[in-house]
Amino acid sequence: MWLQGLLIGLALAAFVLIAIEDVIHLNKAKTTLLLGTFSWLLLFIFGPAALAVDDVPEALNENLLDIATLWLFLMAAMTFVAFLNAKGLIANLIYRLLPKRIGERGLLYLTGLFAFAFSSLADNITATLVSLTLVLSLGLAPKKTLRFAVLAVFAVNSGGVALITGDVTTLMIFLAGKVRISELMLLALPSFLSVMLLATLLLPGLGGEVNLVREPRATRRLDRLVAWLFLATILSTLGLNVLFGVPPLLTFLFGMSLMFLLGHVAERRSDSEERRILDYIRIIEFDTLLFFLGILLMVGALKEARLLEGLAQLYALMPAMQANYLVGLLSALVDNVPLTAAVLKADVSMNDAEWLALTYAAGVGGSLLVIGSAAGVIALSKVREVSFMSYLRFFPALLLAYSVGYLGAYWLGGQITNTPVTLALSSLG
Repeated sequence: MWLQGLLIGLALAAFVLIAIEDVIHLNKAKTTLLLGTFSWLLLFIFGPAALAVDDVPEALNENLLDIATLWLFLMAAMTFVAFLNAKGLIANLIYRLLPKRIGERGLLYLTGLFAFAFSSLADNITATLVSLTLVLSLGLAPKKTLRFAVLAVFAVNSGGVALITGDVTTLMIFLAGKVRISELMLLALPSFLSVMLLATLLLPGLGGEVNLVREPRATRRLDRLVAWLFLATILSTLGLNVLFGVPPLLTFLFGMSLMFLLGHVAERRSDSEERRILDYIRIIEFDTLLFFLGILLMVGALKEARLLEGLAQLYALMPAMQANYLVGLLSALVDNVPLTAAVLKADVSMNDAEWLALTYAAGVGGSLLVIGSAAGVIALSKVREVSFMSYLRFFPALLLAYSVGYLGAYWLGGQITNTPVTLALSSLG
């Protein structure tokens, strides 16, 4: 069908434009939103005749509902992080955790630990920027800075897979009903071990000591209250979903509304000229949110045109464990958001352990190449020592760490999801 061919062409064009974003200096949010909406326009105009699709409006409404849930959740989480980062609470946390003087090898492990932990709470972009700011502040030699940056990229991508607040692909798989929060938490162990494995592989060449310059910022009582509220919102999101099935979006919007209320009360008592707390919703990464909107619209259009059946054939040709591993490798070349969306839209049948393995693969596989994830692209633009070829030198170590983490995720999922405790949690979630 000519319409199917045109939609495939638009999707390929979108992927190419995403890959060369830094070359042509055209934000991927603009191109994907244009091509995604254009794909649906074509379906509305030509779909009923060319593809015998009669329920295009209903299909669009279903897609928009899924997208809105993801979009609003990310908006709430990013608003919290934007406020805390602007107020210096994240930087102050780093200064509290790190000693004044530490060996380079120990600092490498601590950097991986911090990037891993922080990316579970914040979006990958913020976590990468904060982690790389820490790396660049160390004043290391170029070759050593490169090793720290490589670990930061891998740790950021690894840390997000175990919590829906940390990685958008994890959130997508959760919202599709393929995994439960009680199961996702299992991924923290293999993900963390893979980060520590990579840190160990990157140790050769390190051995000196580093003096850390501390520049703590003064914070207000309101700032600290918002930080505690953010932590409470995350814990409540996890607990309420497991115990009562409360959608994470609802809990996070409730937490954000409490943050705005706190700001209103504090601002009425203060004569400060600082930005109002409600204004922080305007400084989040809206281009990232628009990119998700565009790419999910495009994948939804491909599904309605029955063009994702080929991806389902991949899982028919080989076991799901191998197919998921391959999807992770592909995410180093193709953005993991459309890949994950395509697998979900293809309605592939997998068990819990296999869905957990896919969650890990989709979240971490992009770390294998510097262009494979948002964290890698940010490192490419922010750290002078990072280039495509310099990052590629660490591909064997990255592949080994990814493979060990993937096998651990699959094995642990198979072992624990069938235990009585987990089955009881699953029945509640």
